[in-house]
Amino acid sequence: MIEIIRRALGRSEPLTSPPTPPPIPDSVARLVAKDGNLIDLFIKSAADAHFQLARVTADQLRPELSQFLRQHHCKKIGIPASDVLDRLGIQKAIDDAGATVFRWDQSTLDAAYDLDCGVTDVYAAVAETGSLVIRPDPSHGRALSLVPPIHIAIVEPPNIVADLIDLFEKIATAPSAPNITIISGPSKTADIEGALVTGVHGPGVVQVFLVG
Repeated sequence: MIEIIRRALGRSEPLTSPPTPPPIPDSVARLVAKDGNLIDLFIKSAADAHFQLARVTADQLRPELSQFLRQHHCKKIGIPASDVLDRLGIQKAIDDAGATVFRWDQSTLDAAYDLDCGVTDVYAAVAETGSLVIRPDPSHGRALSLVPPIHIAIVEPPNIVADLIDLFEKIATAPSAPNITIISGPSKTADIEGALVTGVHGPGVVQVFLVG
């Protein structure tokens, strides 16, 4: 079949390199302008995706986080080894809530199943879809955002990208990683009759703190 198509195109030999696709204008490829108000769009999209979201200052983050942990009776908290979380004082916020911290680089995958909550930073947040993007590495296991019944994500405005086009461009310029995790809302599943249940195979609550 390929040979028939090649002859119809007047080619006697296979191409030695793939053809360059034509450029696609942003106005055609994108639904979100890169220079738009990405923060407000992310807030709206995250709400549409059924995330819980609070916008806080850096000073408000610690008491707000502590209060959330107490209200949800979270006692065992998993966190990655993260410069962002260290800078924002997340360890102290968890201590103030009377909870115990389990750092990923000092813990195991099995221990993640005993956690009440995972608190993570994010590699990116997508304004168009409200999605959170986690880029696992040895100090930041993806189980922290996928296994505990509650996931708290700390998002800073510089991490917000317009859409998936910008996300994959960002990934392409970064050092290689085995995978990324795109979180599009709390865990959901449905049976054959379409009865939707939240939180069966992962976090039933995803709380986003947008800092700044």
